[in-house]
Amino acid sequence: MADTKHAPHGGYSPYMDARAHEATYNGFIQFAEISTAVVICFMLALAVGGIKHAWLTSIFGVVLSLAAGGLGAMAPSIGVRAPAAVGVLLLLALVFY
Repeated sequence: MADTKHAPHGGYSPYMDARAHEATYNGFIQFAEISTAVVICFMLALAVGGIKHAWLTSIFGVVLSLAAGGLGAMAPSIGVRAPAAVGVLLLLALVFY
């Protein structure tokens, strides 16, 4: 982010709402992290279906990763950890199935 410590007015114009700007930026970063984790889970689920021919497990993994992504988006304290846990389960299914 920009260096706001040495700029006049704390780096923001007096007409800008700095708190809202920072909250929007943090929300965007959290959204990007969660959506990246969900897409990685989708790729792992497709790998489970394509390599191991376990398509029901793959479909379950996609649905579970969508639910985990929604949970992570609604509960910022959980965040990216929910889809990451699903990703670990899908990786274990890919290795040991």
